[in-house]
Amino acid sequence: MSPMDTIDTIVIGAGQAGLAVSRCLASAGQEHIVLDRGAVAQRWRDRWAQQRLLTPNWMSRLPFWSYQGDDPDGFRTLPDLVGYLERYAASFDAPVLDGTIVESVLPAGDASTGRAARRASRARFVLSTSRGQFAARNVVVAAGACDEPAVPAALAGALVGVHQLHAADYRGAGGLPDGGVLVVGASSSGLQAAEDAARAGRDVTISVGAHRRLPRSHRGMDIWWWLERLGILDRSIDDMPDPQRAYREPSLQLIAGRDLDLGLLADAGVRLTGRLTAASGRRVDFADDLASTIRVADTRMRWILERIEANVRSSGLTAELADPEPFRPVIASAAQAGPAGPRSLDLAAAGIGTVVWATGYRHRYPWLQVPDVRDASGRIRQHGGITPRPGLYVVGLPFQTRRNSHFLDGVRHDARAVATHLCLGQVPWPRVGEQLDGVARR
Repeated sequence: MSPMDTIDTIVIGAGQAGLAVSRCLASAGQEHIVLDRGAVAQRWRDRWAQQRLLTPNWMSRLPFWSYQGDDPDGFRTLPDLVGYLERYAASFDAPVLDGTIVESVLPAGDASTGRAARRASRARFVLSTSRGQFAARNVVVAAGACDEPAVPAALAGALVGVHQLHAADYRGAGGLPDGGVLVVGASSSGLQAAEDAARAGRDVTISVGAHRRLPRSHRGMDIWWWLERLGILDRSIDDMPDPQRAYREPSLQLIAGRDLDLGLLADAGVRLTGRLTAASGRRVDFADDLASTIRVADTRMRWILERIEANVRSSGLTAELADPEPFRPVIASAAQAGPAGPRSLDLAAAGIGTVVWATGYRHRYPWLQVPDVRDASGRIRQHGGITPRPGLYVVGLPFQTRRNSHFLDGVRHDARAVATHLCLGQVPWPRVGEQLDGVARR
């Protein structure tokens, strides 16, 4: 196949979302290729290898593929996850073209795509890549939920004389300059960076923004088991009273295998502050919102635990489970500068040499140059993975159709829906009991 032959479908991204789509298309006999800037699971390869997946092994479910090991309740290291996805791709000989950087995606009729591209039979889109141009009838954007680290430019630009990095680039305290560490953001990645730096003997401050606190387990069962049992992970975006607010839900404050929260960090000597609001030179200011932010997170966690307990009572499981653990609210350490944390900090005087921005990710897609498919914030306009432009789809966005749409376990639902729409319902799907050694019987 030469680059300018028209390919029926091009999938952009060879992570879990792109591979899940590819598997569904392969099952339907649909011609397609998968492009990735690196190798299979490149984003996971780029992360700190000491991190572990937040979901247990039994939740590593993809189309026609599931965990078959002897530790279903364990948590994968990221190198293990890369290997899992490599084996998945190999199981159906996924047509991945690695090392292919997508430079632009344009409508095939656009004048800038060139005469040869416009002549390409049936093509709706032309992709310019580091391997040349490709024409495609369909394009599935599966570039992942962590498209680009989001750092507040105004705040970061106002700081001088301090080392700055995003949590995605954190590789342990040993790789940081000497001195204390300010972590901005209190979700999973922020907590892990703060704990790691504190364990390495650094003086650590964490600026706390909105977050969703969860226990690692309750009554002896992992929290993900409970969330799935309660149907929370499958809740549809269409059922949310305010979908835009749902898209902006704060990230989980959760790590693999054990509890870690702000209270435990405070007990370990980490200073808690409110949300970072201003920066100038080596001075930073914080909002007076630490107590209220913690209170909101604790209230939401209590609500989850109450729902779990109601389910235990209604289903008669009380005798079969461990006793419930007492709820432990986050209480600021008495060693801190007051219950609300400091309102400002001179980084030089405090000996802080590094700022770690654990501030999430944004979705920009500068290469997606198809009119009318992105909103003002750059987010792809879609419903159920189907965009306003015929033939253009997306898979793997946070809360794309359901709460777990961007999880390793959740992309299978949206991958199936998109592939079914693309193939007009030709995708077979394994029924219960059809899986053997990770591969569904065909």
